[in-house]
Amino acid sequence: MSKALYRLGRYAARRPWAVIGTWLVVSVLLVAASGAFGQKLHDTFEAPGVDSQHATDLLSAARSDQAGLTTQVVATPRDDQVTFPNSAEARAALARVQTAAGELPHVLAADEGAISPDDGRVAVIRIHYPVLEELEPADLENLKEFGVQAGTGSPLRIELSGDIFFAFEEPDAGVGELVGVIAAIIILLVAFGSLIATGLPIGLALFGLALGISSMSLITYLIEIPAWAPVLGSMVGLGVGIDYALILVTRHREYLAGGLTVEESVGRAVATAGRSVVFAGGTVVIAILGLAVAGIPFLTAGGIAVSTVVLIMVIAAITLLPAFLGLAGHRINRRRKHAPGLGWQRWAEYVSRHAAAFAIGATVLLLALAAPVLALRVGTPDEGTLPTNRTERRAYDLVAEGFGPGVNGPLVIAVDISKDPSVVQPLLDAVKADKGIAAVAPPSVQAGVATLVAYPTTGPQDDATVDTIHRLRAEVFPPVLGDSPAKAHVGGQTASLADVGDRVSDRLPWFIGAVILLSLILLTVVFRSILVPLKAALLNLLSIGASFGVLVMVFQWGWAAGLIGLETTVPIIPFIPMFMFALLFGLSMDYEVFLLSRIREEYLSTGDNGASVVRGIAATGRVITSAALIMISVFLSFVVSDDPSTKMFGLGLALAVFIDATIVRLVLVPAVMKLLGDANWWIPQWLDRLLPTMAGEPEPAVEIKPVADEEAAALV
Repeated sequence: MSKALYRLGRYAARRPWAVIGTWLVVSVLLVAASGAFGQKLHDTFEAPGVDSQHATDLLSAARSDQAGLTTQVVATPRDDQVTFPNSAEARAALARVQTAAGELPHVLAADEGAISPDDGRVAVIRIHYPVLEELEPADLENLKEFGVQAGTGSPLRIELSGDIFFAFEEPDAGVGELVGVIAAIIILLVAFGSLIATGLPIGLALFGLALGISSMSLITYLIEIPAWAPVLGSMVGLGVGIDYALILVTRHREYLAGGLTVEESVGRAVATAGRSVVFAGGTVVIAILGLAVAGIPFLTAGGIAVSTVVLIMVIAAITLLPAFLGLAGHRINRRRKHAPGLGWQRWAEYVSRHAAAFAIGATVLLLALAAPVLALRVGTPDEGTLPTNRTERRAYDLVAEGFGPGVNGPLVIAVDISKDPSVVQPLLDAVKADKGIAAVAPPSVQAGVATLVAYPTTGPQDDATVDTIHRLRAEVFPPVLGDSPAKAHVGGQTASLADVGDRVSDRLPWFIGAVILLSLILLTVVFRSILVPLKAALLNLLSIGASFGVLVMVFQWGWAAGLIGLETTVPIIPFIPMFMFALLFGLSMDYEVFLLSRIREEYLSTGDNGASVVRGIAATGRVITSAALIMISVFLSFVVSDDPSTKMFGLGLALAVFIDATIVRLVLVPAVMKLLGDANWWIPQWLDRLLPTMAGEPEPAVEIKPVADEEAAALV
């Protein structure tokens, strides 16, 4: 592989305009195709085989209004002294709102407004839409425009909430991307002190991100990409794109300072650092694609979308970036006053002298941070967790105040009564009698399917609501249905999200095992070692566990929640632990591969494990720190989002990268490798013969030797 990368790098540096031109043509075609033929993205949380999906399928087959999306129009008089029962004007205004809502495009029906029984000040009109596949983002925009018009000049205040927001409301990632890019520019300027060296990684990342995001609307022809994929793709794409370019630019500058020609320097940089980028990116892609183990289509699709962005970044780093490096020539370097790596070398030597103490101390710290994971509670934040400037939050609060929190998350019970219609009334009575149910709407029957809409006593994100769903299925339905051919299923958005959470929890151990196994195989092939891959997997698990523990502290326990704009505690979203594990395991391997590749290069040259660890840290410490700071800045910039799931992703990824790049990569790794000694690089001969052989590095055109930066500057 190294020889192939070496030739690729030299060719790109020698023929830069041919490479750049090819990329431009491909980019124009891709962006144009995306604009002309790309399909809209939307969120769906379907999980084949779960009970809620059976309910949806049954309702869809019966063409029931309850099969599709449901939206709530919530109205309350602007005058605090007015109620609907005592005001004819308020009731007339409510009737006009209901009529106008029923005339919206694609709306199947608009129910008569239900009035809150206690104070009579809150009315809820339920709008029924068809299934998601028959809708588009324009329907959400039409609904929002209707809400503004209905409330203008009316005695009623109108708020909106419901499934259609969940399906089509996309988080605004623009601010996060901008803040992240600005932070990256500042960090790169400090690290490189060169506008060219700073501009190349930023430009490459933005270019790759544009292609990756554009490709998602075309991938939807093969698999349905969720609407949140571009946000996550932006987070990961910016981080890895800048990091991969940073690694290559740093190695290229070293070779230039050593006296190599530009073309030879680029070739060797791609052969060495580029190989690290390929394997690091490969690990990220493998980890993310491992989401397919969960058997949940939207997770698999999201993984494919994000891994596509990562793959584009890898290809651009080893082809497009070398072309720009060839054009930049020696201008990418600058004068420095001090030799690089001396501070990191002293640090690595200090850690090596106290290896046991550092290993024990860092491990205890990570275990302490990971301990709250034992209290991790999965669930889906409801609209009550959004900021009060969102209409969905205001609608949620009005409904909870007027009717109770459970009305915000109704359970739609679908009953196949085609062979036994007599079960409807007994089932209705049994559901009403359950302790977790506040009320049940009168049943409707259509095409042999009875629909019961039940309102829990608790809110959509509460554990008690999930318990009610499980109890209905396991304890309430069986005694009533008995040997009857009738079948009952609990559906609706709340039940669907609960089922996804259960599916994720069931598959998580298999997923973790699959990702670790694939990563172990890859690292064993790369480093020809048994202990190095095992150590890498174990330390990655520690850093990921610590980041999950901090998420529990912030989001579940509310520690410092106000600092990130979180107004209330929320459970951990069910799919986030699985998705974050995939991303973090892959991203942490970036630093692992980069650091260990350099250590292994030194070990193969000297055979001295201790000295190789010190030299590897000295050579990569500044790059790893700069790369980590960039990733942390990019991820933290997404915490400003209103959406709790985006906050959770951003904070979790930033924490994990910080822990990995500091405690793990610069403390635990050198300490443990020092303690293990030459055993780090031991591999049984029989296994070594079975593994594919990696091509060695290309021979340098001239001898590379350490030189002071003043001498390097003189060379250019």
